[in-house]
Amino acid sequence: MKNILIGGAWPYANGSLHIGHIAGLLPGDVLARYHRAIGDRVCFVSGSDCHGTPVAIRAKQEGRTPQEISDFYHEEFEEVFRRLGFSYDVYTKTSALHHREFVREFHKTLYEGKYVYEKEALQAYCERCDTFLADRFVTGKCPVCGSDARGDQCDACGSVLETENLLEPVCAICKKPVGFRASRHLYIAVSAMEKQLRRLVDTHPAWRKNAVAFTNRYLEEGLRDRALTRDLEWGIPVPKEGYESKTIYIWAENVLGYLSASKAAAGQTGGDFAALWGEDAKHYYVHGKDNIPFHSIILPALLIGNGGSWRLPDQIVSSEYLTLEGRKISTSQNYAIWVKDLLARYEPDSIRYYFLANGPEKKDADFSWREYVHSHNGELLGAYGNFINRTLSFIHKYWNGVVPEGTEEELSQKAQGLYTVVGGLIEKGAFKDAIACIFDLVREANKFFDTKKPWATRTEDEAACKSTLHQCVQLIANLAVLLYPFLPFSSEKVCGWLQIGNEWKRHTVPAGYQLPETELLFQRIDKKVIEEETQRLQELILQKK
Repeated sequence: MKNILIGGAWPYANGSLHIGHIAGLLPGDVLARYHRAIGDRVCFVSGSDCHGTPVAIRAKQEGRTPQEISDFYHEEFEEVFRRLGFSYDVYTKTSALHHREFVREFHKTLYEGKYVYEKEALQAYCERCDTFLADRFVTGKCPVCGSDARGDQCDACGSVLETENLLEPVCAICKKPVGFRASRHLYIAVSAMEKQLRRLVDTHPAWRKNAVAFTNRYLEEGLRDRALTRDLEWGIPVPKEGYESKTIYIWAENVLGYLSASKAAAGQTGGDFAALWGEDAKHYYVHGKDNIPFHSIILPALLIGNGGSWRLPDQIVSSEYLTLEGRKISTSQNYAIWVKDLLARYEPDSIRYYFLANGPEKKDADFSWREYVHSHNGELLGAYGNFINRTLSFIHKYWNGVVPEGTEEELSQKAQGLYTVVGGLIEKGAFKDAIACIFDLVREANKFFDTKKPWATRTEDEAACKSTLHQCVQLIANLAVLLYPFLPFSSEKVCGWLQIGNEWKRHTVPAGYQLPETELLFQRIDKKVIEEETQRLQELILQKK
């Protein structure tokens, strides 16, 4: 039994979640459910990122307080994750008292170490918005390649930038030119940790390729020291004399949420927080491509700077980008599919299946309504749901719902080997390959049913018919367990019908077992939805204009 920490990225609590968020975060729940099924001690945590400029600006625009804005979206996030089946042990928020207190104590120790120093530097300030701006809220031209860029990075050439070096800098909110004001801040000497950080990436080949590539690029270009403090009111006060008017920079406290949330989880369950962060643990961090440096460089730097024996990231599960109908998702233009709206019209397992089987795991992926409807009707309902329905309804109709007796043949025994194969793929972060393996068995199961023709053997060879149905029931049982980390709602229903658990091992349903009344697992989606949803997306864009 291992101690497993799974950290899902913390979404900004300044707007609703869209499908890009979910595509990147769903693997975390698969990992958590799988590791629980094999008997590990799992701590799956995340929360809402409530502090910083994004929330403060949204609050100003709406005439509300940052606390009101962040609490509103935090509650919305909680509901969305609950309805999608995310099995967090703790889902919290950075404005929670336990997080604020943990971060302040962590930073006190950090400031006493050898990696923190004071420095006066220029900081972007918007006169119109009357606020200092985080780097990501300053846009302009890249001084390296001339492309449009943010204050911290150019997506076109990949260069890491200093905001004051950006050409033609403007405020990303009001689009007015920004100025720069000198201010004294605490800095962490990330550059002094180059050897430790290089060793970290070199000794972790299981990280996603994009995480390795991005981290090595930052290392090759030269690490830059990062400010720990900021001139903002909305945030966690800096625990140092002379810095009372400043707050901890959001990037230096939100990633510490993995620590504060796991400590809260340990407190609730009686778990061992020290063991969870010790040498015998395993840590996964699940997030999108744009969050890679925060998990491969920033979080490790904070942990190293704080001292002690904090465990550094074992596996970084970083997805690529998701586009929508061939275009980049844009929340500012309202070009997005909001998850709360998606859940209002479609089944959670249908949503989960699409993004796990077709998501941006190793390369950019595109969501289209045509592909979504085809995926649901053709694979989830047409292959998996159909196999279960045709088997169980046949048994209900001709054997009064009693599982017939029969012998085990090669196909129904094949599921046993899949537990090892699929488990290994999940642990490596190969979720698309894992679910593809399971659906290969689904297709084989349907072919087996068709080849054995129980509708014919029922009158021609009753023993053969019974054996076919017996084997199909065993396949259903194990398919439901294998799919449980991916499709928890339908799997829980099937496991309930067959009275089996979800432990990660081969399950059998005895002959003579009386099936309860069953129902269709999934409903067909009418193809007219494709046109309706595409039209709805266009209307949202027009509303924004």
